[in-house]
Amino acid sequence: MVVMPSSVTPSSVTPSSDTPAGDAATRAGGGDAPPEVRKESGQREVFCGLTSIVWLHRRMPDAFFLVVGSRTCAHLIQSAAGVMIFAEPRFGTAILGERDLAGLADANEELDRLVRDLLERRPEIRTLFLVGSCPSEVIKLDLARAAERLTQQMAGRVRVLNYTGSGIETTFTQGEDQALMALLPHLPASDEEQLLIVGTLADAVEDRFTTLFERMGLPRVRSLPPRRSTDLPPIGKGTRLLLAQPFLSATARALAHRGGQLITSPYPFGVEGSRLWMEAAAASFNLDPAAVAGVLDPLVERGRRAIEPHRQVLRGKRLFLMPDSQMEIPLARFLARECGMELVEVGVPYLDRQLMAAEQALLPAGTPLSEGQDVERQLDRVRAERPDLVVCGLGLANPLEAEGLATKWSIELVFSPIHGCDQAGELAELFARPLRRRELISFA
Repeated sequence: MVVMPSSVTPSSVTPSSDTPAGDAATRAGGGDAPPEVRKESGQREVFCGLTSIVWLHRRMPDAFFLVVGSRTCAHLIQSAAGVMIFAEPRFGTAILGERDLAGLADANEELDRLVRDLLERRPEIRTLFLVGSCPSEVIKLDLARAAERLTQQMAGRVRVLNYTGSGIETTFTQGEDQALMALLPHLPASDEEQLLIVGTLADAVEDRFTTLFERMGLPRVRSLPPRRSTDLPPIGKGTRLLLAQPFLSATARALAHRGGQLITSPYPFGVEGSRLWMEAAAASFNLDPAAVAGVLDPLVERGRRAIEPHRQVLRGKRLFLMPDSQMEIPLARFLARECGMELVEVGVPYLDRQLMAAEQALLPAGTPLSEGQDVERQLDRVRAERPDLVVCGLGLANPLEAEGLATKWSIELVFSPIHGCDQAGELAELFARPLRRRELISFA
């Protein structure tokens, strides 16, 4: 087993009856009845949960993510991050070699040695995540026990946690859900009143949201994951949970089990979603509606003006969203309602009806939804419909471009700061850009 520093299929998730319920603070806007959902099960085309390390390691500079996997795992993260191998990022791969896979070497002894060497070289690490992969799952390497053993060996110097990013278990955004689940047992208990924003945001976007909530009269706002892995927020009956990302089903349920109250709202994509998201948080704390409106009205006006040039490009264009990031329904709502696009089909890897209820209510009536994936059948529908734009994973984008279809990489939407009214114009521009590019090429 060797450490390779990186340059830098989901488990079935079915909403259970104990899925957290919360404050309904949304406006009516979509179809009267929930749309029918086409369910598919077949070959999938999606990155594994290891990819989430690319944005998680930027969020927590004192953490290190050590993937226990193959060279393929290392190359995947390196390609996604786009950072050269000698850049000393805060993640790497412990390569399982042939001797490890064949059982000729003690993988646990090798892992312990590599972790000790890593911590000697990187003394600033305070939390070390051991991240499972397909190879480590196949050989049944018990990383949970390894994490406990290493935490004891480090004698409080570093906390060692584990979670799985295996493609057998997760799609790429579920990696963050699993990482947060690893942190949850270590959150302290407290019943103090606070707003907890759940899901990774760009630092500047988080600062902006915190400032806006403070101006509304809400002084105590915390985030999960935190900017320092050891600065974990408390959780208890006084905590209101506001999800910033739509792919955190397991985390939402676990936080609710610890006493948190989930605020039901759309997600903060675009002007409408961002306003409803912040209004729902304000309403859960009974803040003065006039004070809230005084903060949000200027933002909404600026956001709409920023969207308008891109709306001129997007309006009337037909959109097909392939299942990939779990952000498809909120993005479809934004693109249909604020940018005037026509939704040909909206696919999601899995549908958590509780967490998506507010978003589904805002979709145009009759929007075709699909859950899961049979990639060949979905590609047949794409070819039959010939939409103006297809949002999909990297593995499908180039072949579709070769067939004359404009595409948008869904992974870029996770890496980009797209939350909030201030980013609404940039979000619209991400979808307008491939259409503008195709128009320029056609005139060349």
